[in-house]
Amino acid sequence: MNDELVFYGNPRSRAQMVHFMLEELGVPYRPVVVDFQNGESRQPDYLAVNPMGKVPAIVHRGVTVTETGAIIAYLADAFPQAGLAPAIDDPARGTWLRWLFFGAGVFEPALLDKMMQRPEAPRATAGYGSYEDALHAIEAMLQPGPWILGERFSAADVYMGSELSWAASFNAPDIADNPRIAAYIERVRARPAYQRTVSA
Repeated sequence: MNDELVFYGNPRSRAQMVHFMLEELGVPYRPVVVDFQNGESRQPDYLAVNPMGKVPAIVHRGVTVTETGAIIAYLADAFPQAGLAPAIDDPARGTWLRWLFFGAGVFEPALLDKMMQRPEAPRATAGYGSYEDALHAIEAMLQPGPWILGERFSAADVYMGSELSWAASFNAPDIADNPRIAAYIERVRARPAYQRTVSA
């Protein structure tokens, strides 16, 4: 079995989150830049990796994984020596999974609604509630801190921290001016692995 880890991405995309995760893991990987400008993401070779034509994607041990949160969770479990995922029988696993899924299923759609000024969907039918609901939940997530799992940094922080950092860089409402969220973003941005992804 080929153990090579191939990382398909583009620095101007959500792939930066997976890059951050790979740097936190400290494992060897082969990066493949998918150039959007020249249409590489729509070429048959790449569509065979991800039929959506989106990045990020990884191929590891013959398995293709797409979707940012899924990739981050997969990598945390595939390389347990890094300590970025609670064990299956650890009660903290539930909290860890909760916030990984929250990033993709709640925060990101609510954030995009807000930033693109789309009409807010009725809370009863929108599975993610509202942007304000999401921010209140994030504030609760960060208590007591400093990380989602308290003193333990994990893959959930890679994902949620990256999303919040991205939102702050685009001046999303009520992110950078929220003291608790802003302090969390600064802790994430200060990590050497994050710094390496920004400078890459």
